[in-house]
Amino acid sequence: MKELQTNGRDYNAMADQVFRQEVRSWIEANYPEELRFPIHRLHHHETKFWYDLLSARGWLAPNWPKEYGGMGLDASKRIIFIEEIERYGCSRFNDQGVLMIGPLLMKYGTQAQRDFFLPAIISGKHIWAQGYSEPNAGSDLAGLRADAILDGDTWVINGQKIWTSLGDDANWIYLLVRTDKAAKKQEGISFLLVPMDTPGITVRPINTLSMSKEFCEVFFDNVRVPKDALVGKINDGWTMAKTLLGFERIFVGSPAQSSLAIEQLKQLADRYDVWANPAFRKRYSELQMDLADHSTLYGSFIERMRRGEAIGPEVSMLKIFQTELYKRVTQTMVDIVDDEAGLADVPPGATINPSALWIHSLGTTIYGGTSEVQRDIIAKQVLKLPS
Repeated sequence: MKELQTNGRDYNAMADQVFRQEVRSWIEANYPEELRFPIHRLHHHETKFWYDLLSARGWLAPNWPKEYGGMGLDASKRIIFIEEIERYGCSRFNDQGVLMIGPLLMKYGTQAQRDFFLPAIISGKHIWAQGYSEPNAGSDLAGLRADAILDGDTWVINGQKIWTSLGDDANWIYLLVRTDKAAKKQEGISFLLVPMDTPGITVRPINTLSMSKEFCEVFFDNVRVPKDALVGKINDGWTMAKTLLGFERIFVGSPAQSSLAIEQLKQLADRYDVWANPAFRKRYSELQMDLADHSTLYGSFIERMRRGEAIGPEVSMLKIFQTELYKRVTQTMVDIVDDEAGLADVPPGATINPSALWIHSLGTTIYGGTSEVQRDIIAKQVLKLPS
């Protein structure tokens, strides 16, 4: 594959503090103040400017190798980069292509697929959505029913997906579909790449509890795509699904989200003058210690990634600890502001909306596999406990 254009710099050779300051200064100079810490997930038309800026800088894909247009950052530099993005409150753009489908194609895709899709992700030509969950196959994802039948050189897809994040923004979707109904449920699934403008696809937004339209349901009615839309082998999609879920659990397991939330909690505590309350000080100290424990655990996984070791099912611990810690921190924010938690906007004199953060925290314990499912994975696959 022809090497994509990058700025050619070796960021890994820089001292951590020098790299951190460069990232921080550039973000502060380029990201607009009015879009910091958005209450709702922003749509692509609202974040496209940020996607394009990062792409032009060569900073869109910090985890990708340089030959594919990424920054080629090692694990420690990648953490710094994410920390600075989150510290400043930059909105998350539609990153399914960068975080999920790009790395997957690097590992399992054909050369033709890499040549076609990877440059289009970096340029922003292709914006991706994830077609995993279904109305009766969320936590039990392997129970999915959407199917694809091979008709000559064409896959014919029928079924429904739900909770598709920003699905109405995407022009491509990657799908898990059943391609062998007689096989055990994990063994009869394949992985397809589908243009969203293919005839037979219908997208309907879903209103969330916070009255935003972050999610969609997507219907497939005799949708026909070429045979080469398949990634990997037929009926081997579950292998790739687990790979992507591993990427996702490393990402959502980062302590950066809870670290930022605790900093915001400190600001609220100053604003509402609650430091004299011994119950609050005890709770705050416990949260700080929980964050320190989680950061150590996360660091151990990052070290394993740096050494090139496989990340096994125990990565589910990161998803559990991070999201439940985040929920406890935001619950403490709500407790501090008391009756002002009922306000739809930021409370007077504050800079964040605790209720919006708390509602968001509830979702983090559900998406990517609920905490209950993650505990089952650890019990069965790590501890080898009986079902």
